[in-house]
Amino acid sequence: MTKNSAAIGAGKDHYLILDGLRGVASLMVVLFHLCEAYKPDHPLTQPINHGYLAVDFFFLLSGFVIAYAYDDRWQALGTWDFFKRRLIRLQPMVIMGTTIGAVLFYFQAGSAFPLIEATPVWKMLLVMLVGWTLLPLPPSMDIRGWSEMHPLDGPAWSLFFEYIANILYAIGLRKLSNRWLGVLVALAAAFLVQLAVFGKRGDVIGGWAIDPEQLHIGFARLLFPFLAGMLLMRLGKRIRIKHAFAVCSLLLVVALALPRFGGADRPWLNGLYESLCVIAVFPLIVAIGAGATRVDGLSTRIAGFFGELSYPLYITHYGLIYVYTEWVGAHQALPFATRCAAGAAVFVASIAIAYACLKLYDLPARKWLAEKLLRRAAG
Repeated sequence: MTKNSAAIGAGKDHYLILDGLRGVASLMVVLFHLCEAYKPDHPLTQPINHGYLAVDFFFLLSGFVIAYAYDDRWQALGTWDFFKRRLIRLQPMVIMGTTIGAVLFYFQAGSAFPLIEATPVWKMLLVMLVGWTLLPLPPSMDIRGWSEMHPLDGPAWSLFFEYIANILYAIGLRKLSNRWLGVLVALAAAFLVQLAVFGKRGDVIGGWAIDPEQLHIGFARLLFPFLAGMLLMRLGKRIRIKHAFAVCSLLLVVALALPRFGGADRPWLNGLYESLCVIAVFPLIVAIGAGATRVDGLSTRIAGFFGELSYPLYITHYGLIYVYTEWVGAHQALPFATRCAAGAAVFVASIAIAYACLKLYDLPARKWLAEKLLRRAAG
């Protein structure tokens, strides 16, 4: 662990490996979405098949880190101050991700996104303004054809649920004893298994639209990992091994990259695997990452770099993915190697854009907002 008072709070150690793992997961999300461009409607054969589970891993990390950073600070902090801190941390990049999606929107027009061509500029700009607030859009406001609550920046759906988790934490979850938190964790695990194992698809894909089915998926994906992350932090369960960052990264990459289980005939097998990942494997990875008492050398540099990059990369890359998805569909005659080379260029460009957003916009914006909004509370 290292000191990082800006991220965690005065006097608290910073879990550098957990930040690095968030970066690893973000890179896997980008790879998953690049591969998904080739088979967007066929999850049985998609490479990096379980890359979408990175979102569930993010929710687990969020519950752990928020409980660690704020559980013991409420007498001095206050609910409104907590909300301001979370908004300062998350909202600038929500605005940037939505803006990038708006800039690239009309470059995505084609058969993959049938509504774009007929969408007037005023409507796209209205969707962008609503997207800046992270308020979800109903299907009647869809401008793409995928029924997303955030059609300019698809991954923003998970930030919508992240904000819900933050609100629940501030108004009630933080007050729960470990016993009652454990009860909720068990109920949330059953809710997740019901979706993954007994649902019609055998997976947890979804959560990005405002309709009963997608909201069911979104809350099932949010509740267990966020609550389990809180409980894991409070119980102090840590596993100490050598080379923790490398071991955790390998476990996470394998978990996200394994092919789909069970095929079309036994989808419950895949649901069982995904339940096992979220309920057992991901908490194990976090327990190992949190148990590292010393991180130095190359691991420090890698974890630090990708930890800082993780959120900007996650929230800004999908505008390019939309463009790439349409381009792949329209250029099926090109050699596969050519399309892969274009995908590699998109991957590099996504990292470059995220890094530029981090250094030139996100860090300065958060510093300015903190000075304006938090100085008065501190004083």
